[in-house]
Amino acid sequence: MVIADTSVWISFFNRPASREKRTLDVLIDSDETAMIGVVLTEILQGCRSPKERGALKETILALPYVDMTQSVWIRAGEISSALLRRGITVPIPDLIVAGVALEHQFEVYSLDKHFQKIPGLALYTPAIS
Repeated sequence: MVIADTSVWISFFNRPASREKRTLDVLIDSDETAMIGVVLTEILQGCRSPKERGALKETILALPYVDMTQSVWIRAGEISSALLRRGITVPIPDLIVAGVALEHQFEVYSLDKHFQKIPGLALYTPAIS
């Protein structure tokens, strides 16, 4: 299963000819992507109109949804603490994405390079060019 980070969803919705759009279409069609709360919130905060919000929700709410448990929050905090000791700061929403992915052994599909700095995190590499 793959968690697509907000950076990928932005490209999915705003650039219909993008690699991210083609890749997510394949992942969605094959039931290989899941939605989590922090990504859902970030996507919806960028909506410019109720019509756009409705269209986004229709697509996103059809995906399997993974709740964040207490152990995910703990894991995100531990990841952050370990990275901060190395002088690396990662935004809290991305720490949560990483925590969920590690907890459930999912991959993360993102355009953000800081995910590469999280030990043990499996990153999704698109086969589509």
